Amino acid sequence: MEELVIRDADVVDGSGGPSYRADVVVDGGRIVSIVQEAAAAGCQRPTARRELDAAGLVVAPGFIDMHAHSDLALLRDPDHSAKAAQGVTLEVLGQDGLSYAPVDDRTLAEVRSAITGWNGTGDDIDFDWRSVGEYLDRLDRGIAVNAAYLVPQGTVRMLAVGWEDRAATPAELERMRRLVAEGLEQGAVGLSSGLTYTPGMYARDAELTELCRVVASYGGYYCPHHRSYGAGALEAYEEMVALTREAGCALHLAHATMNFGVNEGRAPALLDLLDTALAAGADITLDTYPYTPGCTTLVAVLPSWAGEGGPEAVLRRLADDATAERVRHHLEVTGADGCHGVPVEWDTIEISGVNSAALAEYVGRTVQESADLRGETPWTTARRLLLEDRLAPTILQHVGHEENVRTIMRHPVHTGGSDGILQGSKPHPRAYGTFPHYLGRYVRELGVLSLEECVAHLTARPAARLRLPDRGLVREGYRADLVLFDPATVAAGSTFERPRALPVGIPHVLVDGRPVIEDGRRTDVLAGRSVRRGQV
Repeated sequence: MEELVIRDADVVDGSGGPSYRADVVVDGGRIVSIVQEAAAAGCQRPTARRELDAAGLVVAPGFIDMHAHSDLALLRDPDHSAKAAQGVTLEVLGQDGLSYAPVDDRTLAEVRSAITGWNGTGDDIDFDWRSVGEYLDRLDRGIAVNAAYLVPQGTVRMLAVGWEDRAATPAELERMRRLVAEGLEQGAVGLSSGLTYTPGMYARDAELTELCRVVASYGGYYCPHHRSYGAGALEAYEEMVALTREAGCALHLAHATMNFGVNEGRAPALLDLLDTALAAGADITLDTYPYTPGCTTLVAVLPSWAGEGGPEAVLRRLADDATAERVRHHLEVTGADGCHGVPVEWDTIEISGVNSAALAEYVGRTVQESADLRGETPWTTARRLLLEDRLAPTILQHVGHEENVRTIMRHPVHTGGSDGILQGSKPHPRAYGTFPHYLGRYVRELGVLSLEECVAHLTARPAARLRLPDRGLVREGYRADLVLFDPATVAAGSTFERPRALPVGIPHVLVDGRPVIEDGRRTDVLAGRSVRRGQV
């Protein structure tokens, strides 16, 4: 007898087609049969050792978070309700060109320092890996949800070139090509870049093109955080489209937003660019989160020259008054490349997290508000935070436009990504709420997408980008990574005031056929594993 029958579910299968009523039978981690209501009339209904009454609930494929920052959180926090409770059954890690494999001892220390604001210091983690394959093996010891990995181009550049702002030598480029190839051979699904983050931003287009040729040869995809989401946003998108076209590589645009005042109402221009490329045969997808503010680290807004040499060099520059004044001028007058070419507006930058408890008073306030309370300039406040917290502060950047968000999410190559940083005492609510927010706000309340369309955006479409032949659809033979939700009540519990509140209306989540969320509560099941390129 099979393990589980999900009884009387409204199946939204991920294809975009209409829903239907059915019993879904699960055994051995896979969907073994789907008995539709019409077919079941007058016939004996399927039975199993366990029955889950799904009357009034939708059963859908588990959601795929195409842009996640859970690289250490999955190891640190076996509960991981931040994602499991949303119905996420697969996360894509290694984002924005910075993560923890491949590394050596030097670069591991450097990357830990550089992205402390994303993932914490890692002092509570045993870094017993160095290669991509070893990191994936570590995940395979048991995690809450499944995870795929992108080779991080900035980390690769640390290994081969260091933190210098210059073109790679032929020998350095060849080493980077080998490192990317090794990561893909060991199971990575593609390559990411953070082209407003050091040291990845120091790469010229020719270097990126050569790395993308390697990615294309393995059937992977390139996922860039491109060079500007502000003053040069359209040009930056064009650069990525042209670069991947030359390399013959699939392109997935990370958190594909049009932010800052210069881009209000300009989402149609981005989609026109993509439609032209798609019509010419390009392979392009994108992801977004359903919120207007962005989220990053405070150090990320600095000009690229300030980051040359690595985190310790940044701290030395900030400690020097004359150099710090140059940084301020670039930020406030010129428009630093780290701030997307737009002069910084301190009243839009809210501190969302710090490592030092002594600085907790700054969290939840904009830099401008804290400066006003202290009777000092905003740069004085920001500089103090960076120095005293050793570059760790995270920020919310209130620079988005709702109409741009809605326009982009309607596009047929759109997928969902939380871009969720789980660190800090006041993180962005997207970390805990992205997927139910799509379903509650943008499907039920606003009707921007139909339920069937939205589920396809969050399941089958990303599975196709990841080239997963047995995930992303409710089909016989497919993996039983499933989410059950109430379409009348599903909603994000997280808000900007209560960012870690869990969703409502998602009572059951299965990973590999095993319940990680049951009756709305996290179980102790650790059914997640690495999902590797070419793996079935």
